[in-house]
Parts: sequence; structure tokens; C-alpha cells
Amino acid sequence: MNDAHWPSELRLAEQGKVLNVTFESGEAYALTAEYLRVTSPSAEVQGHSPDERKTVGGKRNVAILAMEPVGNYAVILEFDDKHASGIYTWDYLHRLGAEHDFIWTGYLDELARKGLAR
Repeated sequence: MNDAHWPSELRLAEQGKVLNVTFESGEAYALTAEYLRVTSPSAEVQGHSPDERKTVGGKRNVAILAMEPVGNYAVILEFDDKHASGIYTWDYLHRLGAEHDFIWTGYLDELARKGLAR
């Protein structure tokens, strides 16, 4: 595992609407629950191939209820819409933070193309 992607802190804020992630490298990201929910690494969202990936709308007000560690490499986030099957590895959380603008813009474009709302 890349030591630069090892988290030193994961903390829920704003009543579960934001997950603050700080990495040993000093990088820190405030990831909204909506963003984490719609980019869930679960098979339910990602499918088993790129063609099966789903665009999830209607999650603007979702919140994170709990975090459950998975070994020493990841966390499962439990959302208030009952979604709790994605395993967010440290590398995946880092990617979501580092590439936030690119990923979020792509998501918003997908919503618009499919006529879905946040």
C-alpha cells in the first residue's frame, strides 16, 4: 500500500453531511455524503463492468450515519438511505478527494444527460 494514501483521521462533520479525511501525507479533503454516496464503490452503483454502472440521482440530502472499519485498509459507510455495501479503500478515498472536480463534473453532466436531479 502507498504510505501517502494512509489516513491519519476520518471524521464526520455537519451532522453526517461531510466526511473529513486527512492523510499522513498532509493532504486533507472534505467529501460530502452526497458525493460519497453517488460514487459508492459498491456493485449496486458500479456494477460488474463499466456498462453496468448506474447514475444515482436524488441524493442531495443524504447523510452518513456510521463508519465501520474493514481491516486496516478501508471503511464501510452507512448512509441514511440504507446504502451500506460499498468498501471505501484508503486509495479510493484519496482518489475521490484528489480528483473531486473531475469526478463531480462528470457526475453532474451524466445527471443532465439522463434528466436526473441531485
